[in-house]
Amino acid sequence: MIEITLLASLTLLISLLLTPLLIKFALKINATDKPNYRKAHSVPTPTLGGIAIFISFLVGLLILQPSSDYHAAVVTGAFIIIIMGVFDDLYNLSAKTKFIVQIGVALLIVFWGGLQVEFINLPFGGQIEFGFFSSIVTIFWIVGITNAINLIDGLDGLAAGVSSIALFTIAGMAVLMGDVYVTTMALILFFSTVGFLKFNFYPAKIFMGDTGALFLGYMIGVLALLGFKNITIVSFVIPIFILGVPISDTLIAMVRRRVNRQPMSSPDSSHLHHRLMKSGFTHRQTVLFIYSLSGMFSLAAFLFSMTTLWGSIIIMSVALLAIEILIENLGMINNDFKPLTNFVKSLRQKS
Repeated sequence: MIEITLLASLTLLISLLLTPLLIKFALKINATDKPNYRKAHSVPTPTLGGIAIFISFLVGLLILQPSSDYHAAVVTGAFIIIIMGVFDDLYNLSAKTKFIVQIGVALLIVFWGGLQVEFINLPFGGQIEFGFFSSIVTIFWIVGITNAINLIDGLDGLAAGVSSIALFTIAGMAVLMGDVYVTTMALILFFSTVGFLKFNFYPAKIFMGDTGALFLGYMIGVLALLGFKNITIVSFVIPIFILGVPISDTLIAMVRRRVNRQPMSSPDSSHLHHRLMKSGFTHRQTVLFIYSLSGMFSLAAFLFSMTTLWGSIIIMSVALLAIEILIENLGMINNDFKPLTNFVKSLRQKS
């Protein structure tokens, strides 16, 4: 495992060398992200940084040559996602077009790669068999996580940092479970992303764009699914914890748009990072706070895999309570959505 880690770390060097070249290339072809009312940056910034992550990742694959029955489908899907991301960064593809491509890639993983979630283990014993819905659940997971990472890509270094934490956690869990393929893939992508993060952290010299965010989301979704599928003693709750920040932010956005009667595909400025900055956090403080939150979710994933029944209940309860406190104090649904606060106030009035 030490040898795999050392070889995978070579992609860090590739990424560090390649990203500055990509900055020059993006500026030369005018591939820049222009500021607007929803974005935190104030000057046009080079994009397409995801290409640096992807090329570094490919070099890592050539060096370590990980092997799995799913490998061909996973890598083919990654190429398709990258191509779509490049076109989106250059020409602004419609949400419908991107969604159709993502569904197509998920179908490729399911029906060519053969990856399906056939059941999930419940943390308190027993399991739920999906049967006919196995393919649907798998497709929903891949598409959902792909977009979840993309949705949090709103501040310098945010998506890259959160993705790095998730990938490192997935690799760690895979080591404990003896899954060499998932460990290798996650470490290669982790080092590739960390190398890019040096140039993407605030103040960013380059953005990963949809090219990088969609690619990272796709790969994280697939690797988390592979890790879960291969180790059946682990509940599906664990990859959900690992991806706690992007998943919760996405679900909150869906609830917010439903409550406020907005279209599900409409962009807004009420995601976690937006609300933290509006509450007084600086750009850097917001990113570091969300990194810490991601780290806490990852720690919870490790604890959840080793704990008892009551320990699982406590971990889940604390996580849900923390999310609800954030939602209400930051106004992530709207300023009037405060069921927990109102409940506590009613108890105080009664006492």
